[in-house]
Amino acid sequence: MAITHEMLTLMLQFGGFIVGLLSLVVTIVVALTKRNDRP
Repeated sequence: MAITHEMLTLMLQFGGFIVGLLSLVVTIVVALTKRNDRP
């Protein structure tokens, strides 16, 4: 199966979406952890 330019673009867009989603989850987890650490 040949990798075409369209497939590469789609993979890059999907990868960017995954990275954005992961960074959002990490930000939420860090915020919750900091809030819970407060007395």
